[in-house]
Amino acid sequence: MLAGRSLGRGFDRLWAAFAVSSLGTRLAFDAFPLIAILVLHVGPEAVSALAAVGMLAGAALAVPLGPWVEFRRKRPVMIAMDLIRFAAMMSVPIAFALGQLSFIQLAVVSVIAAAADIAFRAASGACLKSLVRHEDLVLANARLESTMWIATAIGPPLGGVAIGLLGPVVTVIADAVSFLLSAAGIGSIGGKEPEPVRRVAPPYSIVDLLAGWRYILAHPVLRSLFLNTVLVNGLIMATAPPLALLMLRDLAFAPWQYGLAFGAPCVGGLIGARLAPVLATRFGQHNILLAAGALRACWSLGLAFIPGGTAGIAVVFCLQLGLVTCAGVFNPVLAAYRLGQIEMERTARVLAAWSISSLAMTAVLTALWGVLAGLAGVRMAVALSGVLMLLTPLLLPRRAPRMSAA
Repeated sequence: MLAGRSLGRGFDRLWAAFAVSSLGTRLAFDAFPLIAILVLHVGPEAVSALAAVGMLAGAALAVPLGPWVEFRRKRPVMIAMDLIRFAAMMSVPIAFALGQLSFIQLAVVSVIAAAADIAFRAASGACLKSLVRHEDLVLANARLESTMWIATAIGPPLGGVAIGLLGPVVTVIADAVSFLLSAAGIGSIGGKEPEPVRRVAPPYSIVDLLAGWRYILAHPVLRSLFLNTVLVNGLIMATAPPLALLMLRDLAFAPWQYGLAFGAPCVGGLIGARLAPVLATRFGQHNILLAAGALRACWSLGLAFIPGGTAGIAVVFCLQLGLVTCAGVFNPVLAAYRLGQIEMERTARVLAAWSISSLAMTAVLTALWGVLAGLAGVRMAVALSGVLMLLTPLLLPRRAPRMSAA
């Protein structure tokens, strides 16, 4: 059970920091597009550009951060990234209060936040591996996954209420403060973290910068999981704008109905995360990855056939519940399985490469699906994504590898 035995003081502090920053981030979900629309009065093209530029430029800026993180102690890196995100986010309400907020500033903050998030994720993966025993990695990641789904379920609705009552920048302030609290939580972990052996100093060569990708692509199991997860995540995110158009414009659902249809199923993520350690122990990590990875591909196609009215809300809820539950099982097992395949001294670079690729793929596919929806129609764009999702299980590794030493 997720609420069972402790995994140690260090993990508990890391978990608390993750919970605080996750809730802050979910409270601020879509805050920048809302600010761009409500405060800066920009059009839909600019809003889409804000999202795409933030993801792509942030991913590019994060490329040299992989080796930089690898050869430093991870907790100071995580604290530094939290403080950078705090400062960047707080610049938005300060500029708003002074009447100086601009679209360029929102774009710059988006880029900084995206790059810092990638560096933080790379360092936190290595930190987690050092804090938790190898056999507890699934349980640890399941606890983090369940926390993320709880934050996803309650954050956006609370953020929407807060914006309605207190104005468009209040959730950005909450997000900034959450990073400050996260930094304090990580700093309280305690114990002495060993200094990594410094093998490479900046400036980094092309070989150093690409080391994470070279390791992934040379590893048959990691390569398969990498291609599968990057594509699946990209396809899911790419259909979000077309689905919003389909439900809010074409089917005339109210915004609260749209939010309910996609928010309520997050309970499935919590259920899946609670089941993941039990299933992985009973059936093995590799078998659960195959099963959950195949099942999560079966739901998206149905979103192309959403009817109107109450039936439409019910259909979206059921499809999203199935998808999110499977993802809740898959994600923590993947995170533990992946850490088990990577030598400790390569962890940060591999995780950074993984996050950069996922972010870049999401940005590219989101832009492509926007064009496709305009040319072929919203339902056709969603249907194509669903068909491609059905093919993604072919990328999953068929044989279980030998787990590497921690």
